[in-house]
Amino acid sequence: MVEDVALDISSITLNLFKPLFSGVDFGSRCVLKVLVQPGKSGNVLATIAIGDAYLEPFMKYAFHTWEMYCKRHDLGLILFDDHLVDQAHPDWKNPYWQKFLIGEALNNAIVKVNNVCCLDTDILISPLAPNIFVGRNETKVGLISKRKNLPQEHHQLLRRMAFMRNRYYDKAYPLDSSLFISLSDLYTEAGLDVQPDDACSGVFVYNCLTHGPLLADYYRSFGQEIMAQDGGGEQRFLNHFVQSQNLVEWLDYKFQALWTYEIASKYPFLYGEHRNNLNLIKSCIEASLFTNYFLHFAGSWHEGKMWEQVRVFDTPESLSMFSDFADYLNMPVFGKPLGQIKPKDL
Repeated sequence: MVEDVALDISSITLNLFKPLFSGVDFGSRCVLKVLVQPGKSGNVLATIAIGDAYLEPFMKYAFHTWEMYCKRHDLGLILFDDHLVDQAHPDWKNPYWQKFLIGEALNNAIVKVNNVCCLDTDILISPLAPNIFVGRNETKVGLISKRKNLPQEHHQLLRRMAFMRNRYYDKAYPLDSSLFISLSDLYTEAGLDVQPDDACSGVFVYNCLTHGPLLADYYRSFGQEIMAQDGGGEQRFLNHFVQSQNLVEWLDYKFQALWTYEIASKYPFLYGEHRNNLNLIKSCIEASLFTNYFLHFAGSWHEGKMWEQVRVFDTPESLSMFSDFADYLNMPVFGKPLGQIKPKDL
């Protein structure tokens, strides 16, 4: 059955993707492909998935949730399946850093895009998720904090995560590590001025014309040696740039709920005896998406791979509760007393 799905993915890849790049040369060689055509708003989701290791899981386990979201809110969906900068070019950096170039690439594309929400491929989207572009301040870059305004206190979430990994995954997992790094150390370790907060860069939203050139210029202000820091990642640098330039708009945690936080606080049983119970894992992921909008499986530990083990919302039955609840939310309620009500079977 898995092989059949893989063949379907190849078919989608060949038949749905439409190259739409203007050919403007800014040291780039990216292939921009449209999975869902942008609507009247010109707002799109965009992601980078280079190579089968990223593209195949995305198409098999996440794409259908993005497609439903885009069609419900009249949004486009853009995929970059090749490097945005030639690997031989002096400006080349890894795909984490190339997220800074998405806005500029869209500005130079034939397809008209106004605002973009850049997403990592390991994100699932709830059928109940509202339009992330509605009500935004387009002069700002939208980020989601991984430290503040969380459902539980940040330090307690990290304590639970470290404890459960040590207890069930690997006794060598440290109970005290850089997982608990302070905001001050996070920035000063990289030679950056300390900022008030810390966002996960798996989701960020901005206006292509306003912020695309700024982010691209910032990308080019660093040489390739910058990839020697922070495991090659761009996250703390994106945080520093957006916050230090007073460009940040903080969005609701629900737009990037972190599965590591969710499992540690709500589903700790998935660490131990139920770690291989795929039906239960699927139910817990769907339950998290009943509350949250975007669910990000960030990280390289076992929790971060759970989205690749099950396919959520793969039947009409699995979607029925969400669609029925959406209908219920549109039903007016008046709080009229109906007397005492008890279950009939009690």
